[in-house]
Amino acid sequence: MNDFDLVRKNLFRRKLRAALMIVSILIAFMIFGVLAGFYRAFTAGEDAAAADRMITVNKINFTQPLPIAYYNRVRTVEGVRQVTFANWFGGYYQDPKNFLMSLAIEPSTYFDVYRSEFEVPPEQLQAFMRDRGSAVVGESLAQKWGWKIGDRIPVASNIFSQKSGGHTWDLTIAGIVKGKAEHVDTNFLLFQYAYFDETRSFGKDTIGWMILQTTSPESNPRVAKTIDAMFANSTAETSTDTEKAFGKAFAAQFGNIALIVLLVVGAAFVTILMIVGNTMALSIRERTREIGVLKTLGFSGPRILGMVLGESVLLALLGGIPGLAIAALIAMALRTSLSNIAPAFAVSPTIIMQGLALMIALGLITGIIPALNAMRLKIATALGRG
Repeated sequence: MNDFDLVRKNLFRRKLRAALMIVSILIAFMIFGVLAGFYRAFTAGEDAAAADRMITVNKINFTQPLPIAYYNRVRTVEGVRQVTFANWFGGYYQDPKNFLMSLAIEPSTYFDVYRSEFEVPPEQLQAFMRDRGSAVVGESLAQKWGWKIGDRIPVASNIFSQKSGGHTWDLTIAGIVKGKAEHVDTNFLLFQYAYFDETRSFGKDTIGWMILQTTSPESNPRVAKTIDAMFANSTAETSTDTEKAFGKAFAAQFGNIALIVLLVVGAAFVTILMIVGNTMALSIRERTREIGVLKTLGFSGPRILGMVLGESVLLALLGGIPGLAIAALIAMALRTSLSNIAPAFAVSPTIIMQGLALMIALGLITGIIPALNAMRLKIATALGRG
């Protein structure tokens, strides 16, 4: 029999108590995995943001439009390499429940600015640019609905209407957009702004926001200041910031996700910490005489310390690993239904590594005081307790 066998047998000496602690830890790490997955999904855009990209929106709110005339003026600003623009469409497919991340864009400049993220075969991009009534769709969205090149799909808007009075635009799929990296979200539909502006019933010659690519990240503050000063005191003043800052502001609409994760997970872990720590102390106290016998047989203090810490770490792992596994299964089950608002929702390898680190930390913190007490225990004192 080795030390691990002793640790395992001691842990499951009281099977009901061990099972209850494992279930408590399992629930805590399941909550951690799910909430961390949500946090990762809502901040994925921030992680993918390029340092040399900036977003210009209406100073009042990014939902307010900007005149399209701003586009050509911004292109002349020193330090700006390329500019493109987009307009939120508020689209859905067949049913309002089937939300589509859909944007009206200027094709040539848009894919130039995002050339490091998106990949479209040249012939497909040319077909998209030639046909004003066409669209390109992200690979994830195409797979979800089974769309292929040449399909004609009706895309309705819950914001805009056509001059004819309808709310549906019939678009032909001209290309499939692929992401150049795993973290790049391709759950979107893009169609030509010129066609959209020509057919909509209101808001003509306005855009939602502009995306700028600067010559270098160091020039960002100067470019932002120049652009915002250019449109100061106008009917549509602007606010220009980095793409990462814009992503944070957009995610903030859903609340402070980081704070929610911290509070919920923190509350769960503090509770588990107190329960497991108290239970470990009680368990060691029950085995005081046995520890005295082990020391009599030649077990050193550091060896006793390692065994008690090993017991608490094993307990944390037995509860935490299944908890993360259940969280991963929950993420897989919900990923399709949440693809519109949180397409990157998953328990990533990074979250798993963070969870394992937390398990070991939990085990060490809850076991350190009982382990030190056991290591310092005198043989005569231990054997004298009845």
